[in-house]
Amino acid sequence: MTKDTVFAILKNEGAYVSGERISGRLGVSRAAVNAAIKALREDGYDIESATNRGYLLRGGPEKLNAGELLARLGEERMRRVVFLDTVDSTNTYLRSLALSGAPEGQIAVAGRQTGGRGRLGRAFSSPEGMGVYLSALLRPDCRPEEVSAVTGCTAVAMADAVQNACGVRPGVKWVNDLLLDGKKIAGILTELSVEGESGSVQYVIVGVGVNCNQLAGDFPGELAGVAGSVRMHTGETVCRADLAAEMIAAFDVLAEAYPAGRADYLAAYRQDCVTPGNTVTVRRGEQEREAFAEGIGEDFGLRVRYAGGGRETLSGGEVSVRGLLGYV
Repeated sequence: MTKDTVFAILKNEGAYVSGERISGRLGVSRAAVNAAIKALREDGYDIESATNRGYLLRGGPEKLNAGELLARLGEERMRRVVFLDTVDSTNTYLRSLALSGAPEGQIAVAGRQTGGRGRLGRAFSSPEGMGVYLSALLRPDCRPEEVSAVTGCTAVAMADAVQNACGVRPGVKWVNDLLLDGKKIAGILTELSVEGESGSVQYVIVGVGVNCNQLAGDFPGELAGVAGSVRMHTGETVCRADLAAEMIAAFDVLAEAYPAGRADYLAAYRQDCVTPGNTVTVRRGEQEREAFAEGIGEDFGLRVRYAGGGRETLSGGEVSVRGLLGYV
């Protein structure tokens, strides 16, 4: 942890900091500080040293790690954040913490997932160095039927985070995909545990994967033409640590606001959602029906009017929209 805390001090100071001051603040030896500086340099950080002045962080590579998060979130918030270089799935990892009694607001962030999951059992491509793969633990005081709105609220929260970190606001394809230029840049997977006897919600885990720095050729064949990234839209490299910090902050706001503040999220969701006003295909198993998406209901459901007559409010399922995500 010394390397991460030394980095956070240098990052936040923005000026020369003496080794003596760092060692005194952290309660470690000067040798430990020197070792941390050496390790940071080996990681690619440009750290200048000057006699009688100390160390100065000049710059470094775009990285997402515990030190970068600590510098942005502070020690108190980082007590409920775990950073993992590689994990099978942040949702799976966080579930084990939830079952062990982890508090609301516990976060798991990974640099790479080997078994990232999306809706309907699909794999979510999670290559190293390209995205932010993050799961948050919520313990909302609500009924199980109210949890379905958490996904919609999360879509708004993550759109806020992308806008704050990257200066561009993605749209939302119902129910949980974030889009830029008609391509998916992020997906959301919500999982919950309900106590069998009382029927009360024990916890909700919300996983989010955001494509940050991929270029068109970085996506595997089945995703070509469907997936995109923030960088593909803006032309600029995304600082994943900035985005991860904004995502965590947005989850903190959501945890505080839900379910009492759901109406505000619903209003924002209706603004962000690009599905209404389009012809869609509703898929249930092998069955497909064409419909017109009329709007978003009070529970974040999609109101549709079928081509053959009849209306319905969808609470889940798969909906394809003409002109989006490769559907024509």
